[in-house]
Amino acid sequence: MNAVALDILPRDALYARFMAGSQGDPIEDTLARILASWMNGEGVLPHHLGLSQAAFEQMLARHFPGFPAAQIVHPKREQDIQRGDEINDLHQLLIQYRSGHSDSEIWMADIVIVACLGSDHLWQDLGLWCRADLSKLMLNHFKPLAQRNTQDMKWKKFLYKQLCAAEGIYVCRAPSCEVCTDYAQCFGSEE
Repeated sequence: MNAVALDILPRDALYARFMAGSQGDPIEDTLARILASWMNGEGVLPHHLGLSQAAFEQMLARHFPGFPAAQIVHPKREQDIQRGDEINDLHQLLIQYRSGHSDSEIWMADIVIVACLGSDHLWQDLGLWCRADLSKLMLNHFKPLAQRNTQDMKWKKFLYKQLCAAEGIYVCRAPSCEVCTDYAQCFGSEE
């Protein structure tokens, strides 16, 4: 990759650079969109997209080997670790219903989970370019779960509704656990 300053490239140009070095895995289109937006300060994803540094570097090496992690310019955002129970429940849900096409779906699950902690639509919090990008992500990588969204519910709300249904709470109207009035029922003490 040549020495163009990547932090000044527009989203579309960054996306094209990522895709030029992609390996042909269908997940790469979505990852390239997320990375390009993230490098332009869009979305809510924290350092390393919410992955560990090692996982982030492995993901780049696997899918975009011509794009060293050292060239990635990223926003300085911190992950909300106060919502650990929620993160664990979302992780369990997404991993349980992943399509199983590739182990990269585990990275994608972790990225989606961190974006769920944002306060906007999930596709925007991920830095995707439209809701259709998120629907494609869900159908390709979490198909058994995505097929349950028969009413075309907004994805973040759908994911949280799945968590509520698993806990036997069927009146949940919150877009995320953080603002739910039943938060203590889902994440409170077992006593």
